Amino acid sequence: MRAGAVIAGGLLGLAACGEPAEKRDVSEYFAPAPAPVAAEAEAAVAPVGKLSTVDLRRVCRSGLAAIHGQEPDAIRISSVDDDVVSAQWRAPVDGGVLKAQCRIEGDLVIWKPLDLPDPAAVRWMNQAGDPVNTYALKGDVVTVIVTLSDGTKQQSDFTVPAYKEAA
Repeated sequence: MRAGAVIAGGLLGLAACGEPAEKRDVSEYFAPAPAPVAAEAEAAVAPVGKLSTVDLRRVCRSGLAAIHGQEPDAIRISSVDDDVVSAQWRAPVDGGVLKAQCRIEGDLVIWKPLDLPDPAAVRWMNQAGDPVNTYALKGDVVTVIVTLSDGTKQQSDFTVPAYKEAA
């Protein structure tokens, strides 16, 4: 009996604590989450100058993986011609094959879808309104940051060792 009185008293005491619900600021519970940006990305650097063929393959594989929600191992590099990487991967919905090309300009990963039914859609994705895809290298890690036109950012860190890209 005494324990019940103590519990009831404790509950009444807790109910009296704090502000009434209508006066509480609950906006912090509904604020959009900040974009994930790891401290490692700040330490990673984009190389100055032209990438080696191995690094070009690593960056394009990682960039296409980040852009299309894949793992780098799912992206197969079919060729590298004049600093343009051609790649393909299994379509997650129907199991078909998706194809794209990739090139690097500074710290930008620029890509172009291939084999689309609308020829106008087969273009380099570097126009106003297109997502901006940047990369940085730090050892075996390729960091890709996709920035949408509304400013939303998504960071992906992929471990893509150079030895896997040596042809």
